[in-house]
Amino acid sequence: MLLTILLTTYLLSAFLRARWIGTLELAMFTVAGLLALRNSPLRSRTGRLAITAAIAVSAVMIVVSSRYDTPTGHGIAGIWTGLLLLLTVTLLLRQILLLPTVTIQSIFGAISAYLIIGLMFAAFYSATNDLQGGFFAGGQPGNLSTFQYFSFTTLTTLGYGDFTPVADGARAVAMIEAMSGQIFLATLVARLVSAFRPAGRTPSPDGAGSADED
Repeated sequence: MLLTILLTTYLLSAFLRARWIGTLELAMFTVAGLLALRNSPLRSRTGRLAITAAIAVSAVMIVVSSRYDTPTGHGIAGIWTGLLLLLTVTLLLRQILLLPTVTIQSIFGAISAYLIIGLMFAAFYSATNDLQGGFFAGGQPGNLSTFQYFSFTTLTTLGYGDFTPVADGARAVAMIEAMSGQIFLATLVARLVSAFRPAGRTPSPDGAGSADED
């Protein structure tokens, strides 16, 4: 369900250009965060208070983004969106690493985490553009779809070169995203895929899977 929400959110922002898409994204990311927290091991009073506070802040930011249609309002909402996604991916990765065995749900969770990382950086890029009045070199305009495109081409290190950050700080953040994407794929995802065993198969002594016999 989490992966479906993330893919739906990405497709909506990719093909629609309305300003309210950012508000809708924040609402859907809040739902995604709640899904990630549903099976979270956080059961302490502090954890519950933190979750309640995050939901409350998200509700406020949704109102700010929808009622104050200004670059500053959208920039503040974008920063919170990025922070919310950072919290979500942290909790999601913690749950994946705590699982005793690798299942298909683990792999779906890792794919969801990868998408969240790309969407998180896109939110921070969009916030930077709104608050500083520009992000790309050459005065190229940016919208939500453009920032997600730039974020995922950076995360996957495709580097088409059609969009380039203008400020040194933005370039540094883009490099961090590129390194994060490579480390994520080379470590976590590769480890999960190699350790995955389909249902009904058990690992043999040499490490290969063998079918269970009645």
